[in-house]
Amino acid sequence: MLVDAIRDTPGASRRAFLQRSLTLGGLTLLTGCSLNDAGSIEAALASVSRFNDKAQGLLFDPSQLAPTYPESMITRPFPFNAYYGIDEVREIDGDTWRLELSGLVADRKPWTLARLRAMPQTDQVTRHICVEGWSAIGKWGGVPFSTFLRQVGADLSAKYVGFKCADDYYTSIDMSTALHPQTLMALTYDGKELPSRYGYPMKLRMPTKLGYKNPKHIQAIFVTNTYPGGYWEDQGYNWFGGS
Repeated sequence: MLVDAIRDTPGASRRAFLQRSLTLGGLTLLTGCSLNDAGSIEAALASVSRFNDKAQGLLFDPSQLAPTYPESMITRPFPFNAYYGIDEVREIDGDTWRLELSGLVADRKPWTLARLRAMPQTDQVTRHICVEGWSAIGKWGGVPFSTFLRQVGADLSAKYVGFKCADDYYTSIDMSTALHPQTLMALTYDGKELPSRYGYPMKLRMPTKLGYKNPKHIQAIFVTNTYPGGYWEDQGYNWFGGS
């Protein structure tokens, strides 16, 4: 959507873009803001982003599947992406790792990696789409997130599911996406244990979301009705982040 393109434009260029393209009336009518100063432009941009989130949420079909692909189309090597370099990837001890649960969840006991691996598994070959403009196809295996949420007694009527990660990343998603049949607690990549560079011991894989919405090295999950934001979202990226 329009606001996603605007978000990718830095600082002064983004404000100039807004002044050139949105002072024609649409944004002013939508927000009631003046576009003559930086503060008003940022407020207008935030208002459009909220509108964008609502529109994407209304358009999202929780039963519609993202495309899948044959294994012959897997991108090798699959690209590394994060807000830091590959030499800074966190190395996590899977034997001591525990998945913490909080918020609107009935059973908050921590989960071990062995317990997650003992749950029914599935896999998918889907496309990862990055907000920077590239995409890659990969094979992910793990636990359907909807199965896990039901197992722990999460409140499925809640608005948000949030994630905190070992690399200090954090993000959140809408409950409809959390329950989507292709949303996966990924434990493997290409048939093997999930490598550290892709999020060991567990990442959330969502082919219906842009790449920055797919958190790696997840340490904690919480369910809430209070808007939780996210690492990039708090810096201006669109929150819904649909692909």
